[in-house]
Amino acid sequence: MTDAPLLIAPSLLSCDFARIADEVARTEAAGADWHHVDVMDGHFVPNLTIGPPVVSKIHAAATKPLDVHLMITDPAKYAEPFAKAGAHVLTFHIEVCRDEAEARAIAATFREHGVPQVGVALNPDTPVDRVLPILDAVDLVLVMSVFPGFGGQSFIPDVLDKVRRLRAEGYTRHVEMDGGLNAETLPLCAEAGANALVAGSAIFGAPDMKTTIAEFRAAARRARGEASRVG
Repeated sequence: MTDAPLLIAPSLLSCDFARIADEVARTEAAGADWHHVDVMDGHFVPNLTIGPPVVSKIHAAATKPLDVHLMITDPAKYAEPFAKAGAHVLTFHIEVCRDEAEARAIAATFREHGVPQVGVALNPDTPVDRVLPILDAVDLVLVMSVFPGFGGQSFIPDVLDKVRRLRAEGYTRHVEMDGGLNAETLPLCAEAGANALVAGSAIFGAPDMKTTIAEFRAAARRARGEASRVG
C-alpha cells in the first residue's frame, strides 16, 4: 500500500500555550515524530490561532519537524513568512483554490520559498477527486476527519474512504488524518492507509503522554500489518 513511515504528530492546538516551549519538549520526550501546528485566520475557519512569529518560536524550541496546517484563505501570500519561520511541511486547503491551476501555483510558490514538503488538505465534505489531479505536485494529502476550526470534535468515519481511494490511485507519499483521532479511531486511519496521524486532546489530555503515544504507535503498526515490528 505504502512505504511511507508511520508518524505520530501531536496537535499543539491542544497544548498549554502559556508553556509552549515546555510542551514542545514534553511531546518530543514522549516520542512524537512531528509537531502539528494549526494556523487559522478567522476567515477560512471561524477561529484565530497563531502566525509566523509564534511558529518561529516553536521552531526554535523544537528538534522535530513542524507540520504546519494553513487554514487560511490566501496561503500563497504567507508562503515566505511560514517558510522562514521553519515549517517543514506546509499544507494549504484545496477549498481555497478555484481550479487545478491555482492549486499547482500555490504548491509551486511554497517550493520556491524553500518549503521542504508541500501538503494539500481537504475538508470532510470535499470530494477526494478535487486533489487527485495535483497528487504529483504534493508530498502530503491531509484528509480532515472533522470540520476545521476547533479541537475536540468527533471523528467522521466516512472520510476513511478518501484515504483508501488515494492509496488505490497509487499515491505512496504521506497521507495524514486530523480530527477526532484517539485509541479507537487512530487504528482505523492506519488500516485505511494513513501514515501521518494527528491527535490533540487524546495526547495532551492523557495522564501519561509517553505511554499514550507508544500505545497509539503500536496500534497503528498492528493496523498496518506490522505487528512483528512493535516494541
